[in-house]
Amino acid sequence: MSRHVVVRTSKRVPSEILEGLAEAGSSTVHEADGRRGAIGPAITPIQSGVRRAGSAVTVSCHPGDNLMIHAAVEQVRPGDIVVITTTSPSTDGMLGDLLATSLRARGAIGVILDAGVRDVAELREMGFPVWSRAISTQGTVKASPGSVNVPIVVGGQVINPGDAVIADDDGVVVVAHERAAEVLEAARKRTANEESKRERLAAGELGLDMYQLRPLLAELGVVYVDEP
Repeated sequence: MSRHVVVRTSKRVPSEILEGLAEAGSSTVHEADGRRGAIGPAITPIQSGVRRAGSAVTVSCHPGDNLMIHAAVEQVRPGDIVVITTTSPSTDGMLGDLLATSLRARGAIGVILDAGVRDVAELREMGFPVWSRAISTQGTVKASPGSVNVPIVVGGQVINPGDAVIADDDGVVVVAHERAAEVLEAARKRTANEESKRERLAAGELGLDMYQLRPLLAELGVVYVDEP
């Protein structure tokens, strides 16, 4: 196989599962998947109040070169999230409103970018969500080979094409394609449990009692002292 490839794949997480994961949100999904899959806090949203869950189209680029993002556009299907990294650290502005327009025309619902983004005002006006490492005016070229739909690493997490990507104000989480359904089930159970706890806390019950933490405090040597 060539070192640089564009892999054509139909591997996707079913839309009904993605909808459920988006509703649960990245933090709940992270907990439900055994606290796995969280991409580090260096990748942040350029917008607020947006939740997305889609199947990953992965892109590996040469730093400062967005040629392979253009190649990836052809592989995008409706509901996909494009996840882009570079072969060495880069904060160059790899994506702007023109590429976003092209991606959206193919049905992409967002981009996770382990590099820089620009045209931020235009992207916000478009309503096209991006989570990126940096905002940068620095432009790029289109000259170097890379790959599309191969395993990549972003924020310490391996992301394979077709994996579920959940992104919102809290950050980005990836769930392996084969675990997506079971993680959704666990996330729904967690959400129901949290709702019950929320009602108890709103009624005035203390977390110390609800979580039975008083014995732990005593075991750790924490004592209560009344001020004279």
